[in-house]
Amino acid sequence: MMNVNAEKCIGCGLCVKDCFARDIELVEGKAKIKNIACFKCGHCIAVCPKEAVSTDEYNMEEVKNYNKEEFTIEPETLMNFIKFRRTVRQFKDKAVEEDKLSKIIEAGRFTQTGSNTQGVSYIVVREKIQELKELTLESLKNVGEAMLSNLTPETMVYKRYAEMWVAMYKEFKDNPNGKEKLFFNAPAVIVVVADSPVNGALASSNMELMTNALGLGTFFSGFFVRASQANRKIVDFLEVPEGKQIVTCMVIGYPDIKYSRTVPRKEANILWK
Repeated sequence: MMNVNAEKCIGCGLCVKDCFARDIELVEGKAKIKNIACFKCGHCIAVCPKEAVSTDEYNMEEVKNYNKEEFTIEPETLMNFIKFRRTVRQFKDKAVEEDKLSKIIEAGRFTQTGSNTQGVSYIVVREKIQELKELTLESLKNVGEAMLSNLTPETMVYKRYAEMWVAMYKEFKDNPNGKEKLFFNAPAVIVVVADSPVNGALASSNMELMTNALGLGTFFSGFFVRASQANRKIVDFLEVPEGKQIVTCMVIGYPDIKYSRTVPRKEANILWK
């Protein structure tokens, strides 16, 4: 429930004005939250100049007052940070600290979600990464063999992937601890699952930025997501909550490569109207 401390409230009306759900009204010069249409977005907490609004559903100790020094990023610095981002597939043989993985997840947890559902969950795989790897590679092999046995002009474009998946599984079975092309021997994987693909993808994007800020590297494994769609064993192994789906798989570790510059991209395709 959202609460208003009447002693602190000065009746400025800022919370009323900023409430998208129209769930707040002024009664005798004080804000009153009806808690009927409210979906706990927290705008009233953030906008109140007197810290009069709180909730008993979340941890209010997480709330931080704004100050320019800690909250501002220069636009050009942010743009350069984004431009310098690289997909990393070369990792050091070094474990990633739990507190860093937790910070990455925090970046996802504080990402916006539709209707403030906050329906994004995170599955961290470290100790059982070999088991997950084998399940995934076996699934990809099965998908690849099925493709190769029924190639058509339309599916011919996927032939090289099918052949790759079959070869990857054989290489893994021949040498389970050798170099592999699924997780590239990274020490940790975070699987992002959500009730909405959009919510999961938005969280993953912010998580990637935090990964880079922590001096780590990551790539999103599309191969893993494809394998999970074709193998219920992977979903069960990860204990994906009912009603949620695997959206992304972030493979994370310390980069064993150093980049010196950004790279070019296509011009933006923009329609101004």
